[in-house]
Amino acid sequence: MAARLQSTRLQRNLGEWASRLEAWADNPWRRASLLAIVLMGGFFFGSSVASIAGATGQLDPIAALVTVALLELMVRLRRSWRPLNQGGLALQVLDMGRFGLLYGLLLEGFKLL
Repeated sequence: MAARLQSTRLQRNLGEWASRLEAWADNPWRRASLLAIVLMGGFFFGSSVASIAGATGQLDPIAALVTVALLELMVRLRRSWRPLNQGGLALQVLDMGRFGLLYGLLLEGFKLL
């Protein structure tokens, strides 16, 4: 019979991070700032992936595969969360990350025109 792991304070705190973040983001300004940070982070990631792949010239197919796989994973996660009514902050953060990533990629693509 397997022994049950001890419940430490670290495990409890890590287990409650989503509810703590949701409670912290009840303030509309905090929520807006968190979503703006995630949007800018996604934009930075998309822009840097496109810039690095364009500069090396050898990683274009790999970078395209990784970004398409990442975007597809985000879309599938969003679809699976919707029927469970688990929207809220997690769904908004996922959407902002996806929008930022896509916007960064599109802006780098328009620079090449």
